[in-house]
Amino acid sequence: MDYTTIAVTHSGSIRTIVLNRPERRNAMTPEMQMELIAAFEQAADSGCRVLVLAGAGSAFCAGLDLSALESMKDESAFDHRADAERIARLFLALHELPMPTIAAVHGPAIAGGCGLALICDFTLATHSARFGFTEVRIGFVPALVSAFLSLQIGDKKSRDLLLTGRIFDAVEAHHLGLVNEIVPDNELVAHVQALADTLIANSPQSLAAIKLLLARQNKTWLDAAVAEALEANASSRETTDFREGIAAFLEKRKPVWEKESQTKPQSS
Repeated sequence: MDYTTIAVTHSGSIRTIVLNRPERRNAMTPEMQMELIAAFEQAADSGCRVLVLAGAGSAFCAGLDLSALESMKDESAFDHRADAERIARLFLALHELPMPTIAAVHGPAIAGGCGLALICDFTLATHSARFGFTEVRIGFVPALVSAFLSLQIGDKKSRDLLLTGRIFDAVEAHHLGLVNEIVPDNELVAHVQALADTLIANSPQSLAAIKLLLARQNKTWLDAAVAEALEANASSRETTDFREGIAAFLEKRKPVWEKESQTKPQSS
């Protein structure tokens, strides 16, 4: 299959999927999301032993592309629901892959890009890596990623990252349990290869069985969480704060939230 926003390569038993929009810091578009879903589904049937997810250029993934944000202003409720369902499919397709997955993170991994990085079984990050769930800054709800984040680091720590929308570095990500290993920038490829070699040396049937077991143990909770997240994701796009947040971001100004505008003293 030919792709325009990602690149898929093979080396022995390792399949690598590279987010390939370096001029946009690999920011996601609906097209990239659909191509990633197709690539994950193809990998599931390929017989590869390890899947590596990486980013071209100076970033892993800077979040949602500006063009996608602009189009949201004119989307209908049906469109918003379809967008939410596509993101859910993307995260679940990665989460449910039968082979071990490794995220090789350098530079920014923001919002949905941070979600892709943390959903992988292993996340290796360079010292230059930066993470964040910044959706709250534009009046959006990081609903779908919240399910996977809470599953990994618990409720209290998830609340901190999701409610503040702050950017955090690889050291803190490692401390939180979102990153397995921090490596020098020029050694990322070598460390990913070494980890992949370790995994390939293990029984492929055992690896697949362990991943299936872990997925089933969390399935009831995760299915319910994703269903709730779908509704929250879609409904949050109908709010005045979301419309104001998008407008402010595009206009490069500070947003004025609805409650703030109502409580500000009127000038005479």
